[in-house]
Amino acid sequence: MIEWLGIGHLFQLTRTEAIAGFFTPMVIFAAFFVAQVVLPGRRVPGYVTDPDSGEPRNYRLNGILVFALAVIVWALELTGMPHDWFYRSSIHAVAGGTVLCGIFAMLAVFGGSDGKVERPLAALWEGRVLELQFLNERFDVKMYLYVVGGTMLSLNAMSGAAWHYELFGADANPGVFLYAAFLTFYVADYFVFERVQLYTYDVIHERLGFKMIWGGLMVYGWLYILPLWGMAVYPNPGFAPGWSHVWLIGSTALFLVGWGIARGANMQKYTFKRWPERKFLGLIEPGYIEAGDRKILCSGLWGVARHFNYLGEGFHALAIALVFGHFAVPWAWTYFLFIVGLFIFRQRLDDRFCAEKYGAEKWAEYRERVRWRIIPGIY
Repeated sequence: MIEWLGIGHLFQLTRTEAIAGFFTPMVIFAAFFVAQVVLPGRRVPGYVTDPDSGEPRNYRLNGILVFALAVIVWALELTGMPHDWFYRSSIHAVAGGTVLCGIFAMLAVFGGSDGKVERPLAALWEGRVLELQFLNERFDVKMYLYVVGGTMLSLNAMSGAAWHYELFGADANPGVFLYAAFLTFYVADYFVFERVQLYTYDVIHERLGFKMIWGGLMVYGWLYILPLWGMAVYPNPGFAPGWSHVWLIGSTALFLVGWGIARGANMQKYTFKRWPERKFLGLIEPGYIEAGDRKILCSGLWGVARHFNYLGEGFHALAIALVFGHFAVPWAWTYFLFIVGLFIFRQRLDDRFCAEKYGAEKWAEYRERVRWRIIPGIY
């Protein structure tokens, strides 16, 4: 079965290597905790309000420094760990990391509980608290999840590219290296605009349970490279030079279009939440619907579709499917199918949540004004 799936190479570790792979996430999580606490950071207020003080919560952000340090340590092999280790140990690391995430989730949900937890399994999955901060607000759990997950996404992708090059040498697939570049750019862009994350759904509404912790650490950090598990064993597809240019340049252009849509939409929403009357980019008037003391943005990119940013993420995922050049191999499409399913589900969930948040009448008015969910003219 393993060989039929094409991932037998990920099970070719010695017993000692398998044990080391299982415990790799533990070492990674501890190292990132130390780095995030020790490295300097800037303190900024977020969107979430502290229920005790009534003031916006403070966050200490240093993701770009942690990311840069981790990439340098990996690139120079300062720990003695070979470049391809993260990729080769992927299966075992996911197993060990999942166990750790289960422990973290139990501590977050049941640790320090003052009373009986209703529906404990549901609470373990969904979580009970929105925020956990320690060390005088020096360490925030949610931001830690994103720093670890994002950085490991890049390192795992680059590690897979290193393994691929060792396997094929001159016959290596340039799409594999472009894939690693896509994800590294995606992660670096996130850290440059790290403060914007404080105004997103996950930080504002998601609770700290297994879903959030495992999703932030293992799904984001390790499982987002799922296409590479199957595609790293495929060499250069061997297109004619002209078609190679179309394939590689076209995939890159599609990725950058997706990035522009997603980043633009997120920045417009961020600008609106911080400065409701400011024009986005100095050009786009902030049109909105008033719902009591709340405002629903419905201009610019948010007037095109209710979740236009998800379309950008979809273009990212499609570019990733195409960049490998082996279009008929199912592994290439795993991330794309996951993203499409995830965002269709999240869009429907968010619609229900917003109808409660803004009121059914105002949300219906918004839906009438912004008709399309994600893809203008189609969905």
